[in-house]
Amino acid sequence: MSKGEGFGKVILFGEHFVVYYLPGIASGISGQTIATLEDGQKGFELVDNRPQVPGYGEKKSEEMKRQFEAIFNYFKINPEETPIKITLAGDLLCSSGVGASAALAASTARAFNEKLNLNLNDEEINKVAYLAEEAGSGTPSGIDNTCSVFGGFITFEKNKEGGPNKIEKLSVSKPVEIVMVSTGITQETKVVVADVLKLKESDEEQFKAITDEYIEVYNSAVKAINSGDWKRVGELMDKNHELLQKIGVSCDELEHLVKVAKDNGAWGAKLTGTGRGGYMIALTPGKELQEKVAKAFEDEGFTTLRTSVG
Repeated sequence: MSKGEGFGKVILFGEHFVVYYLPGIASGISGQTIATLEDGQKGFELVDNRPQVPGYGEKKSEEMKRQFEAIFNYFKINPEETPIKITLAGDLLCSSGVGASAALAASTARAFNEKLNLNLNDEEINKVAYLAEEAGSGTPSGIDNTCSVFGGFITFEKNKEGGPNKIEKLSVSKPVEIVMVSTGITQETKVVVADVLKLKESDEEQFKAITDEYIEVYNSAVKAINSGDWKRVGELMDKNHELLQKIGVSCDELEHLVKVAKDNGAWGAKLTGTGRGGYMIALTPGKELQEKVAKAFEDEGFTTLRTSVG
């Protein structure tokens, strides 16, 4: 029996824009997926014990199938010849926007690395996780798997030439509290990414104007994080959300969550990840504010995650 883990993530700036080689800012979070490998009885058997929002497994079934096929191909495993049983568990609540697919990929890659005694380093594990993400969602940015493997607070920029992506760690003086709230809606990443591409191709000039605005937001956010100006970070998160609205990846449910967060004192609030469902992230520095915002959502029946970035 062998095991591997992959962490959840949250994107503070740049989801969807990073697909087009623009920089983003993200952080690993404490929740993780754990993959356990055992010899199987026949073919490939998957036992999915991860906590997840209703409908997640069904919505993501084809995506997960493609991910596992890519991992099997990389490690030259044929389950028909060498039966394998994979059990997924952990405390990461699976929903769109929290990096659950990347956590699956990273944890499974690490488990195979242990089982096969390959001694792959984190860079190599990250490569496998990216290949699985690519098979699953089509054109991933690479930011999810990077956070899942390395954790921490990072800036990320996809390499246009296909070489190593540009990853830099950001240091903050202390972790900053956030609240993540699930809409309970799961979207397939590949579909939403394809819709954004259609929007881009329908009006290149308008899309460029949006991305130009985003670059200004990103540059200001790096400065604000480095200086510990979390009020400014919150303002920029709000602006990033407005830009994501413009490319059609928000939804009524997310807009409601953003409003509740802001009405209860959050310094900033935006969708995170794929969009059109999934998670909303609220910046809530200090345990008192974090608790106030989380409780406001829980009073409405929403599932919340109290965690921190940095």
